Amino acid sequence: MRSYAQYCGLARALDVIGERWSLLLVRELLDGPRRYNELLAGLPGVATNLLAERLRSLEAGGVIARRDDARYALTPWGQGLHEVVYALGRWAGPLMAQPRGGDAFQSSWLRHMVIARFEGHDPLRRDLSVELRCDGADPMTLVAAGGRVHIATRAASTPDVTLAGPPEPVVGLLLGRITRAQAEARGVRARGDVRRLTGLRPRGERQAATLSRA
Repeated sequence: MRSYAQYCGLARALDVIGERWSLLLVRELLDGPRRYNELLAGLPGVATNLLAERLRSLEAGGVIARRDDARYALTPWGQGLHEVVYALGRWAGPLMAQPRGGDAFQSSWLRHMVIARFEGHDPLRRDLSVELRCDGADPMTLVAAGGRVHIATRAASTPDVTLAGPPEPVVGLLLGRITRAQAEARGVRARGDVRRLTGLRPRGERQAATLSRA
């Protein structure tokens, strides 16, 4: 990759991770070390020779390392990119409810979207369990407890809310980008009090939603 040749932090960062597929490769490794074939499966559309090239580039840049067991892993410095990945995920939130046919989808990506959206501790966040059943993906359960949110890679026994259907409107409803009526018109099957999803959102958004209903 040609350098931007600028004495700027952003330019220096893009010299290392600015190539196509690089940040998506980092996204996959945020879930832990992966073998080459596992990375290939998690990046539908990437050519094998291009993946090999990106791995070499990121390894040379100190972002990843190849372990003795032939798995690739983020270095401690590379782990710092989780803030970048999740910040970009939050920034792209308004785009996630827009239908765009033909996009691939994997349940692990949903986990990253949820973490990006609801990351951090909020003592006023109410406890809630939401089962997510996106078409073509394994069921997952979002659990809000003790002010924090995490994702469990299994179905819930007694979820408070269940959202099932195509990934885009399911995610749109979960993230508060579309209404229940809009989601159901696009094939979402919702059970439970969907209004409780508002309690997951950042405090400022919850307050705005309360004022809009007043």
